Amino acid sequence: MNGVLRSEPFAPEYAARVLRDVPMSRHTSWHVGGAADFFFSPRDASDIGGFVRQLPEEIALLWIGLGSNLLVRDGGIRGAVISTHGALSSLERSSATRLRVAAGVPCARIARQCVKWGLGPAEFFAGIPGTLGGALAMNAGAWGEETWRHVLEVEVLDRHGARRTRTPADYEIGYRRVVGPADEWFLAAQLEFERKPGVNESAMRELLEKRRDTQPIGEWSCGSVFTNPPGDHAARLIESAGLKGLRIGDASVSQKHANFIINHGAARAADIEALIEHVRRTVAEVHGVELTTEVRIVGEVA
Repeated sequence: MNGVLRSEPFAPEYAARVLRDVPMSRHTSWHVGGAADFFFSPRDASDIGGFVRQLPEEIALLWIGLGSNLLVRDGGIRGAVISTHGALSSLERSSATRLRVAAGVPCARIARQCVKWGLGPAEFFAGIPGTLGGALAMNAGAWGEETWRHVLEVEVLDRHGARRTRTPADYEIGYRRVVGPADEWFLAAQLEFERKPGVNESAMRELLEKRRDTQPIGEWSCGSVFTNPPGDHAARLIESAGLKGLRIGDASVSQKHANFIINHGAARAADIEALIEHVRRTVAEVHGVELTTEVRIVGEVA
């Protein structure tokens, strides 16, 4: 581990529960990434607050859900990783049209539950391969809908372990972009939908079948790599630049959907990042369009 830390940086009640040198390839949908110095799986929101309060200031902090929009470089993570999936898992109906959803809840579960309750439009959450926390952090969306259109308020935790409630007015929200107060993380959100009695499981299955037909579901990817530029689609630009199937190491641009990059089993994070940069440069040369990554790239180069 890099940096100068005291021999045991955690309070006794947490020290035995913090794992050391955990390969992030186990916790990302691309199945790549070097080791995190520290990895913590909390029991609940209070447990996270206690952990964060005792965490030394010099230890950087990264929160993850399902690791579906994340590329961790081969050198790993200097600092501590908190895994919210499994800990922040509550989903409750707070009124006829409102839900309180914890940040670790998979988006697909939100979609299924809203369909059961006759609420919508929430089916789009089935097209987001991550948790609500990640969807809030990037205003994730699918099929023309976006997460923050349905947010009434969010519960957050800061670096000192303090909890507070914020509204959308506290954030600058755009397409796949959310800017808010620094060093705060989402614990939960109040979401509002409309009564939609006609929505049913078959409607959601139809959307999911369309997704399976057009995207490489079941292969190791992060979901969409690039955001769509105004008035166009990243996949169309990449495909028309002749990049479908392009391979670096064991990573390739998907033949099924050009905005997906696939790890065929033995790719390194460096292969994937090199492919991302090659695609970006080529699209800029061919089309004069600068693609912006949707995926978050973190960690150290090996």
